[in-house]
Amino acid sequence: MTLDDLQNGYFIWQHEQGFRFGMDAVLLSSYAKVRRDESVLDLGTGNGIIPLLLASKTQSRQIRGIELFEKNVSLANKSISYNSLEDRIGIKEGDIREIRSLFDAASFDVAVSNPPYMPAGHGFVAPDEEKAAARHEIRCTVFDVAAAASFVLKGGGRFYMVHRPERLSDIFRAFDANHLEIKRMRFVHPSYGREPNLLLLEARKGAASGVRIEAPLYVYDENGNYTEETLSFYGMP
Repeated sequence: MTLDDLQNGYFIWQHEQGFRFGMDAVLLSSYAKVRRDESVLDLGTGNGIIPLLLASKTQSRQIRGIELFEKNVSLANKSISYNSLEDRIGIKEGDIREIRSLFDAASFDVAVSNPPYMPAGHGFVAPDEEKAAARHEIRCTVFDVAAAASFVLKGGGRFYMVHRPERLSDIFRAFDANHLEIKRMRFVHPSYGREPNLLLLEARKGAASGVRIEAPLYVYDENGNYTEETLSFYGMP
């Protein structure tokens, strides 16, 4: 187990061999717009990285997370306690597909999620159940995530998600079926001249149609270094 500095005043405990957070969590926490005193739910919080990042970036009133695996819940709570954030962050063990038994309807202003990207049965599936569920739609699909977000969000509430561009057709269908209207979309490119490999989305519950495609985000410059924008997400000059 390692204790890693998030460079924002907080630290996170992570398993050396298990799930460890990546850039997608950092990008999502920077893309999400959370206003003062709003409540946030992270759907599939893993080791609690997104609640920790949002705690440093926003003035939210409360941040909650739901996580399927008990060992991740324990690890997230260890980090929350280490950073003395018990008054702002709480993690609950549970299955996103059973959201109605875990939280009240229309009880959050904002929902966020970094869900599994790959459809079940596509590509290499890790033998470790936790890693497999984090990468493949074995225990929840994009439709399950959209349904959970729609249930917990207040009317007009905002849902932020990071996913893969090649899943856009599935995302559109899932969101449309659950009254989530995409309002902002930003493609993330590894570097200039390369195709996007990530997609950032903001949707609103019950909103009118109309989406803004934002300027692309480039992670690395032509020299293989982080761009200034990427560095800003990590809190670096």
